Amino acid sequence: MQITAKMVKDLRESTGAGMMDCKKALVEANGDMEQAIKVLHEKGLGKAAKKADRLASEGLVCVLVNSDFSKATISEINSETDFVAKNDKFINFVNNTTKHIQDSNITNVEALNDSLINGEKFSDFITNQIATIGENLVVRRFNTINANGGVLNGYLHSNSRVGVIISATCENVDRKKAADFIYQLCMHAAAMKPSVISYKEFNPDFLKSELTALKAELEKENEELKRLGKPLNHIPEFASRAQISDEIIEKEKEKIRAELKKEGKPEKIWDKIIPGKLERFLADNTLLDQRLTLLGQFFVMDDKKTIEQVIDEKSKEFGGKITITNYIRYEVGEGLEKKSEDFAAEVAAQIG
Repeated sequence: MQITAKMVKDLRESTGAGMMDCKKALVEANGDMEQAIKVLHEKGLGKAAKKADRLASEGLVCVLVNSDFSKATISEINSETDFVAKNDKFINFVNNTTKHIQDSNITNVEALNDSLINGEKFSDFITNQIATIGENLVVRRFNTINANGGVLNGYLHSNSRVGVIISATCENVDRKKAADFIYQLCMHAAAMKPSVISYKEFNPDFLKSELTALKAELEKENEELKRLGKPLNHIPEFASRAQISDEIIEKEKEKIRAELKKEGKPEKIWDKIIPGKLERFLADNTLLDQRLTLLGQFFVMDDKKTIEQVIDEKSKEFGGKITITNYIRYEVGEGLEKKSEDFAAEVAAQIG
């Protein structure tokens, strides 16, 4: 019997199985729709559509960096449970999908679903994986960065739940040395969770709101510190370097000079004292940068220096200049509302 496109479409709509699986089932059933549904059911393929309604908030992050540190892809692919995320079939699916995204230069989920992987449409491929693995699977997000003549590297944490890619322009710097250093920065970012590269990316309204919240937070902490008889937090005038103009810096210098004069410090040593006091002023008034920006955070391998200072030092050591251009960090389940369930109740409901 001839299998028409309409028959395949009707079977797919009623079962949620992949297009090719529907066609194969109809061929096996000689065009009998009920028998084809039974064939799909026996293979577990007809269950995929129902699974697709279930929240997938577990899963893995994958980071794939090419051999010359010029291109990298990061993806987050979700499953419903952590148990399945540790399954070899799921791990292979994640790795193969990420490689396919990079090799095919795919930039969005729609293009991914329309692409061919091993001669099969990806939307059918993932449907088959859902049926085989037994849980809903979702390619939630992915991104590919090209270094564009620079150098990049990536880091995947040992639990495969956190991944980072950082790229940089590296003028007159050996690529391997630069890649090794960027790998350290990726490890830092995985642990410290910066949101952006620099304070220059902050929105003024965001900064205004965060400064209000920051002051309230520190004042609340001061209540407890005062009760314990410990030194109090400094309440900042600003939250970020983005709020501190050159004019404000000059006013602070004048204030420091006036304090030194009042203290009777010899004017000939002021130039040695002012930089340290100014650095303290900036540290006290850039707390948001230290929390949320990559360049403003203190390096986990040397917590007396910011990432920006470490990059400057490495640039001099390598005899060139390193400038961070791109930063991406993924963590499994970020922003997803995980459903809390009573496992015993769920089993009881299924039995009942």
